[in-house]
Amino acid sequence: MGTPTVTMRCPRCGTPLRALLAPAPSTQWFPCPNCHVPVPFLVPRELPALYSWEVVPGLYPWVQIPRRPRWPWRRSAAVALAAAAVLAAVAVGLLANAGLEADRPATYAVSGIVYEQLANGHLRRAANAEVAVTTDDNGTTLAPYVTGANGTFFFPRVPNGGIEINVTATNFAPTVVYTFASRSYSTGLRGLNVTLYAAPANATHDVLSPFPDLESFLAYVGGGAALVAVAAIAAGLAAVVVRRPGGAVAAVVGSGAAVSIPVVVLLFSLDQAFPLVAAVGSLAGAFGAFTIVLAAADLANGGDGRPVSS
Repeated sequence: MGTPTVTMRCPRCGTPLRALLAPAPSTQWFPCPNCHVPVPFLVPRELPALYSWEVVPGLYPWVQIPRRPRWPWRRSAAVALAAAAVLAAVAVGLLANAGLEADRPATYAVSGIVYEQLANGHLRRAANAEVAVTTDDNGTTLAPYVTGANGTFFFPRVPNGGIEINVTATNFAPTVVYTFASRSYSTGLRGLNVTLYAAPANATHDVLSPFPDLESFLAYVGGGAALVAVAAIAAGLAAVVVRRPGGAVAAVVGSGAAVSIPVVVLLFSLDQAFPLVAAVGSLAGAFGAFTIVLAAADLANGGDGRPVSS
């Protein structure tokens, strides 16, 4: 019997193989050119051999049970987690810069018009209304401003931080406006419209900013930046580990951290102050959600998608 040429398929990846066998030994191993797994070839005999180690244990070499190759989700998950980590780092940079800018001293002009609501529901400009401004600088109250016939008021140099505007007039309930001013985030400083309601109505409180003072603003910005930074680190580490054995678990952890970024932005009210940070955080969360779907699908299919023995 001459030297035979044997053809078969790789038990792992299914690649067609052809090998020129020597007369001996009876079992000869050749690496698959696609997946590089050693594949056993048996020299043909007069009687056909049993090609299953499960039927005749010990007669033929142990071979892993083949599985159909799956979609390489790990690469997509790694790219998504890396993108989420980069976006989270961008959000941290934006928040850090906003905090530094807000802490720099500055003064702002505050102006507006005071209206009185009449019994018939109409509004008229309030003359002789007293407007007092309390700043975030140790609760300092600026000299009151009395409106003229046009009902306007103007404070030229109000320091940054929380600003409380208290408006009172005879026979009308007071109105208090809470606003905020800084280099990175400001609300309602110019062109404010303040309405006074006839007594005995209760005092009106108009809150324009979720941050009552500069200290709370910096605390929220710093806390949010710290949590987003932790999420960025977790997503970045997961992007590296996800391609290793057991990477599905790392993908779930890293993607969970990425999904938490927009939640942190909302809880710290940073979406109102910084829409760009909210947009970047939402995009990072979307990449995290995409990775969770990939990892969940892989775990549901039995793990990391590699051949395993029975």
